[in-house]
Amino acid sequence: MTARRTKIVATLGPASSSPEVIEKLILAGMDVARLNFSHGSADDHRERTRLVREIAARHGRYVAVMGDLQGPKIRIARFASSPVTLVEGQSFTLSNTHPLDEGDETIVGIDYPSLVADCHPGDELLLDDGRVVLRVEKADADTVRTTVAVGGPLSDNKGINRRGGGISAPSLTDKDKADIHTIAKLELDYVAVSFPRYGSDIIEARKLVRAAGSNAWIIAKIERAEAVADDQALDALIKASDGVMVARGDLGVEVGDARLAGIQKRIILHARTHNKFVITATQMMESMISNPIPTRAEVSDVANAVIDYTDAVMLSAESAAGHYPVEAVAAMARICLGAEQEPGTTRSQHRVGETFSRRDETIALSAMYAANHYPGIKAIIALTESGHTPLIMSRIRSAVPIYCYTRHAATQRRAAMFRGVYTVPFDISEHNVLDVNREAIRRLKDKGLLAKGDSVILTKGEHDNQAGGTNDMRILKVD
Repeated sequence: MTARRTKIVATLGPASSSPEVIEKLILAGMDVARLNFSHGSADDHRERTRLVREIAARHGRYVAVMGDLQGPKIRIARFASSPVTLVEGQSFTLSNTHPLDEGDETIVGIDYPSLVADCHPGDELLLDDGRVVLRVEKADADTVRTTVAVGGPLSDNKGINRRGGGISAPSLTDKDKADIHTIAKLELDYVAVSFPRYGSDIIEARKLVRAAGSNAWIIAKIERAEAVADDQALDALIKASDGVMVARGDLGVEVGDARLAGIQKRIILHARTHNKFVITATQMMESMISNPIPTRAEVSDVANAVIDYTDAVMLSAESAAGHYPVEAVAAMARICLGAEQEPGTTRSQHRVGETFSRRDETIALSAMYAANHYPGIKAIIALTESGHTPLIMSRIRSAVPIYCYTRHAATQRRAAMFRGVYTVPFDISEHNVLDVNREAIRRLKDKGLLAKGDSVILTKGEHDNQAGGTNDMRILKVD
């Protein structure tokens, strides 16, 4: 059976926290479990992490766990009688001083006092992912007075975005900083940072994560208009992170739905160019919250992301709170496999004509060029400490599987995020230097993945146990 190359991130929540459902999700194809720190307690996240790791180990699977920080989500407060209905043309006020539980059809409290300073006459504020639109008429010390441009129902705690961006809230809140310590204690594999605007936001997050004692890799969620204002801003965020997420909910609200698809493709391309992984997220299978099969539009959405060479596609409410979490993962896996059959997904012009900046990068990209052009290559074996070499390899479109050989449990799980990369536990220090290559090949032969006469490419470092030290590539014949 052909192995799926595109990975699946599934959010765990009330619909997917039992051992039985988590096991079914893993068997259906979940590669990364997402813990949404906007919801649930530290104990909830601890138990879900324990279950994922125990069940994955039982089935010989390597499943990463990602902690997704809430970030500075700007929200309205609550209504005395929720929901209310706003009518086009009416006046509506957002207030710092109004009681937080006593909103009505004319006024509601807000949880972010600086919003009034960020607003100017003529601005458009989008509530509830753009379902309600307010046009700013006046902002003073405590209130933003608006006219309803697009009306509709509005309920408690809905998010607020400003069209075009410009909300000045810092990327990391006090809650995020506390949650980072929980993430460190749980030894999670990835931390996703919400609403970063600049590369400096990711640099600060990395310092806090390391100070908490965690070696988790840092994901920048691209969801602010400032982050995609130009290539320089986007590249600064990508370079500061280990990977990025195309977070299409808030991003689509801020830049407008008409621009979203093009921006998604640009983010994926830039992430691959800078050797970073990329997740495509938000509403990919939204109808499967309440239906057992996806719409044709959703099928096309997932498939297009796969063809654009995203590393992973993500489920949010579909797996966290929907009626069909397992079916959603299974459908996503099926669609990924189908899209990967297109010839274009294995043909690469990636970085042809460019120079490389690192020794391991040069070896990794050279290995992929050889794999795509030398006949008979059935597998690539990357002996690695951190997983960085197989990550770089997986930036290249190819049908040749990449096997991440590592002794580190964290790297074994981490590689579950990388497109076309599969983990093989392997401790190079346990083998005589003359036997390493033969033993590495034997592992794949024993799994039925190689046969006599096949060729493999093997990369490793001259000095064992050194991250970033890959400097050796060999083409070997299976005998």
